[in-house]
Amino acid sequence: MGGFEVLRITGRVLVGPEDVRDELWVLDGRITFTPPVGAGARDVRTLSGWVLPGLVDAHCHVGLASHGAVDRDTAERQIRADRDAGALLLSDAGSPADTRWVDDRVDLPRLVRAGRHIARTRRYVRNYGIEIEPDQLLANVVEQAGRGDGWVKIVGDWIDRDAGDLAPCWPRDVARAAIEAAHAVGARVTAHCFAESSLADLVEAGIDCVEHATGLTDETIPLFAAHGVAIVPTLINIATFGDIAAAAEEKFPGYGKHMRALHTRRYDTVRSAYDAGIAIYVGTDAGGSLAHGLVADEVAELVRAGLPPLAALSAASWAARAWLGFPGCDEGAAADLVVYPQDPRVDVRVLAAPSFIVLRGQVLDIPAKESRPAQ
Repeated sequence: MGGFEVLRITGRVLVGPEDVRDELWVLDGRITFTPPVGAGARDVRTLSGWVLPGLVDAHCHVGLASHGAVDRDTAERQIRADRDAGALLLSDAGSPADTRWVDDRVDLPRLVRAGRHIARTRRYVRNYGIEIEPDQLLANVVEQAGRGDGWVKIVGDWIDRDAGDLAPCWPRDVARAAIEAAHAVGARVTAHCFAESSLADLVEAGIDCVEHATGLTDETIPLFAAHGVAIVPTLINIATFGDIAAAAEEKFPGYGKHMRALHTRRYDTVRSAYDAGIAIYVGTDAGGSLAHGLVADEVAELVRAGLPPLAALSAASWAARAWLGFPGCDEGAAADLVVYPQDPRVDVRVLAAPSFIVLRGQVLDIPAKESRPAQ
């Protein structure tokens, strides 16, 4: 990426859900709503369309594949796929790979890390996280807080092979002490949770966010709302629960049945959480077994679950950026923008085909994509 060009973007600039402007300018890589003095037409590149701040994938794994950590070239292909889909701010919810090199690349999305997953011994995917026992949780949370960017990721539940079903990984008092320690060093804590049984304990322990949250019930939804605990549903990952159940149910029939039930009610769960006022953010769970670059698919899934299109859009843009501590289309902010040919507030499927992507004030070349039928 070379020097900055002056950009003028006209059409409809979606500064916020209700704040719409007619144009913005990009000067020296930053947003302004004041036309520059003396910028002749020959000095300005003009784009047109519906403008959003760069999209957010609030749960992905850069540098991770099904077998564990990947090499740098593979990790770069992953993050480029996210970028080319318009996801310019990523929250990496656990990765065994060292991705600090991304911070030096102005042509790649901004990456917020949570260090490595912290899991119970033999209670998570092999080679993904640090596997420990409860008496080691506090020390490891503090260590990973130092390696992350203000977040720590713990595995809240996983299959207990002796029980033959999902079960909590951490006693409540242990989780509380670890979460308090993370907060003391300025980090928030998020947890992988599929089932019902770990949720109340983690909320009472002070958890900040729960990933997947398929186990939410009429009893725990009000608890999440009262404590301000956010969720990142990762519905395109939850779509794989049937395959997970099929692979496991011969040996663990109770687990298989449980996973199918969580899958069946997934949309009702997310809609009930939204209706209760729980903050919901878009995350794809890319990495591991899922491809990167699927942020538009996850937004569409939230709409399918019953969220209003504007709420689903905010979960991947204005609200998500604020939650992670980043500006949107604000005066003076770095110009991380996506431009669409139609209004994404009317039909979120527009997100799958951006006209332009602007990263740190530079217009990117978007690779040609095969057309996909509307879903």
